[in-house]
Amino acid sequence: MKRTLRTMLVMAIMIMITSACASQDRFIVHHGNGTVLDTKTNLMWAAKDNGSDVNWPGAKSYCENYYAGGFRDWRMPTKDELAGLYDAQQTREAPCAGNFNIHIVTDAIKTTCFGTWSSETRNADASLFDFVYGRQDWYLQTHTYGIRALPVRNNK
Repeated sequence: MKRTLRTMLVMAIMIMITSACASQDRFIVHHGNGTVLDTKTNLMWAAKDNGSDVNWPGAKSYCENYYAGGFRDWRMPTKDELAGLYDAQQTREAPCAGNFNIHIVTDAIKTTCFGTWSSETRNADASLFDFVYGRQDWYLQTHTYGIRALPVRNNK
């Protein structure tokens, strides 16, 4: 019983600290569990993408089977959710190819190349968000070059 009360007290304190930090910074990094909370959208992002080229079915599987922060309800982001991470003023070199600069609003989310698959599909194509140009593009679901998977979940 004492252990349960102590656990509840620690959780309440963490929630209060997290709430205080949210007003100071849009992105809260949870260092120990590999997640980043976007307080503007209340989305929880994986702190990094899958790290290698992946086709759309592979990205979907990666996101749906992702486990971090004690959560298993991860999914692929929509193109609009990915667009919310784009910021033309923030520039960094894409680790996968030095000739590309990507524009992501925070360094807290580590993306390793210029494109990220989104959940939208049409026939044999799937949507991705291009962090070089800040736009949605359609590619064959079998395409892989420069495209990553970045899991997201609704923070309840």
